[in-house]
Amino acid sequence: MVYAVVRAGGRQEKVEVGSIVVLDRLKAEQGGKVELTPVLFVDGDTITHDEKALAKVKVTAEVIGHERGKKIVIQKFKNKTGYKKRQGHRSELTRVKITGIK
Repeated sequence: MVYAVVRAGGRQEKVEVGSIVVLDRLKAEQGGKVELTPVLFVDGDTITHDEKALAKVKVTAEVIGHERGKKIVIQKFKNKTGYKKRQGHRSELTRVKITGIK
């Protein structure tokens, strides 16, 4: 079983060839190719985490599309003072399909 753990926008994701992953927004066109930075590479019994060895590993992905995440509502309230604050946020996301780990 071959898989890699890649760094993607402040998080780490475990990916295999053919898997679809949702990442933070990437600057790439829909249908474009993206290369992700590996942190760990597992090839059967061999586990690689050395920086020099990981420099040879390439994880490529194809951008399926851009989307926005679920709305998050942030509310602040203080009792007896009349203070209320409401704020919303939606994350900018990119859906990618892993095409190769070499």
